[in-house]
Amino acid sequence: MRPFQRGSILGRLLGILVCGGVGGIAAWSIVTLMGWEGTIGAIVATIIGMVVAMAAWAALTSLTRMLSRAR
Repeated sequence: MRPFQRGSILGRLLGILVCGGVGGIAAWSIVTLMGWEGTIGAIVATIIGMVVAMAAWAALTSLTRMLSRAR
């Protein structure tokens, strides 16, 4: 493995953890605010969390590509 690839993999793993955490916190906050509980609350939280995490991943990926082109 080349040295630049190792950092790239670690960066991607860190990005996945951050975006997943943002999605999970957002989903938990929204479902708690709405007062939904049980199975329905869990399903809705899962959907919201995945959408938010995907949007955060897309935004971070676009930002890092834009910054790397600026160099």
